[in-house]
Amino acid sequence: MNRFLLLGLLGALPSMAAPPQPAAREIDQLIAGLGASGCDFQRNGSWYPPKKAEEHLRRKYEWLRERNMVATAEEFIERAGTQSSMSGRAYSVRCPGKPVVNSAAWLRARLLEMRKANPSPAR
Repeated sequence: MNRFLLLGLLGALPSMAAPPQPAAREIDQLIAGLGASGCDFQRNGSWYPPKKAEEHLRRKYEWLRERNMVATAEEFIERAGTQSSMSGRAYSVRCPGKPVVNSAAWLRARLLEMRKANPSPAR
């Protein structure tokens, strides 16, 4: 096979592209923030400690990233942080002394806090 044809075919394969750097940073901060939050995470009817939640969302993020399916923090929340891709059941977050909330609301609130603390003109 022609070497240039092979290189062209390889270039047409999906790449493991990361989202733009600002979005990747926000997504990483969201996931790490949940892991450090002290809040439990419910998925498929079971509660998990924060570090297990962090591991789970990192795996989902990696899966999406490998398929070029996440380019913003909002897409990450919608596609990975809202519900189980297996059962379709919504995720929840339970923080000490606070009512249980759905994970999408928790992650969106966290994202807004992050953006207020570090405004970016590029967004």
